[in-house]
Amino acid sequence: MSANSRPIVGHGAPAPKTPPLLVRLWTQASPKHLVSALITIILVVGELKFGVLGGYDRLITALGTCMLTEALLARWLLGHWPPSLLSAYISGNSIALLVKPQEGLLWPFAVVAVISIASKYVLRFRGSHLWNPTNFGISVLLLLAAPKVAILSHEWGNALVVNAVIWAIGLLVVRRAGLLHVTAAYVVSFVALAWMRSLAFDLPFLTEVGPITGPMYQLFVFFMITDPPTSVRSLPGRLAVAVIIALVECGLRVANDLGHGWAEPFASAPAFYALFVVGPIALFLTRKPRPS
Repeated sequence: MSANSRPIVGHGAPAPKTPPLLVRLWTQASPKHLVSALITIILVVGELKFGVLGGYDRLITALGTCMLTEALLARWLLGHWPPSLLSAYISGNSIALLVKPQEGLLWPFAVVAVISIASKYVLRFRGSHLWNPTNFGISVLLLLAAPKVAILSHEWGNALVVNAVIWAIGLLVVRRAGLLHVTAAYVVSFVALAWMRSLAFDLPFLTEVGPITGPMYQLFVFFMITDPPTSVRSLPGRLAVAVIIALVECGLRVANDLGHGWAEPFASAPAFYALFVVGPIALFLTRKPRPS
């Protein structure tokens, strides 16, 4: 070989290209990181376009209380600081978006944050919690302080572009987490039951199906009903639970339409209360003891 000749490295095999940064982040991020990113997107879009927070003091109160409560309870009850505050971050942002108290009140955000995070450490069965923390905290608060607290409803309307973006990202996230079938089962059941209610009560179908496009349901189908720690393990079980939650929710809606007084306290968030009841029962019946 002459002094001027150079060896050809990897001849015939081009060097592999490095995937774009977003692709690498998508493939390497855990489902919890993706969920936290999605809740951040929903919060930013909702606040910039519609002002849904009602003030950053609400976000600071909810988020700060969730993260502080998580850290202190983990240190006190488990003997160590939590390895991650992502769950508390997701809960805090969800609470800031969902809870709508009377003007000027900040205590509901702190109270629901403490109740939500504490439920993970107190209401446990066979080594894990039974309720989605945010679902538990908000459901309890709505029952106990209904005159002073409401829940996010139609504050950013049904704007097609906004909803399309959030639903597209949300569906990608739950697909990446392996829980798209849960969201799909619930949404299909909700639409089918809305159609049945519209026929039974002679109501416009769009009126009955409209809530599924609202912000409360976006948070519900992407964060609560698909929460891995509070979902049953088997695929058929998860599908069955999603359908049963939709049926219970439909029952609460029908009971309110018929004027049954017992259903009135649940009228503000029937989906939340359906999950509040069905989810823990399903976990109680299916969760196996941890091996010793």
